[in-house]
Amino acid sequence: MDESMERQERIVVGVDGSGPSIKALEWAIEQARRTGAKVEAVQAWEVPTMYGSGMMVLPGGEEFDKSARESLEAAVDNALGAQRDVEVEHHTIGGHPAKSLIDMAEGADLLVVGSRGHGGFVGTLIGSVSHYCVSHASCPVVVVRETD
Repeated sequence: MDESMERQERIVVGVDGSGPSIKALEWAIEQARRTGAKVEAVQAWEVPTMYGSGMMVLPGGEEFDKSARESLEAAVDNALGAQRDVEVEHHTIGGHPAKSLIDMAEGADLLVVGSRGHGGFVGTLIGSVSHYCVSHASCPVVVVRETD
């Protein structure tokens, strides 16, 4: 197999608009620049269990997906800046973020997630997307903290 037929590496990165996820996206793009990989930016969304009052009509999933898509596009545009030298695919998925990322990372070379810094007992109580990904991903996982 010659080099032109080789498979391009895939880096999947979870983006939710938080500071740590933006740092994770920036890290994934830099890694892609170094390795020639493509980036698949994923933003998962769920319909809130408690939304408004009992008298309100719950928006449809397409509204949540549209909002997630707009948020993801803005985050990717900001992270790429003026350099458009990395291929970045956008994926919005209705579902639990951790499970969605694990599913998207199937067959990927790397999964990158941000860490909000919850640890110890608090992290155990509230659950953690990064912890779930580290524990269940079928590929290596990089956890990026929001630090200067």
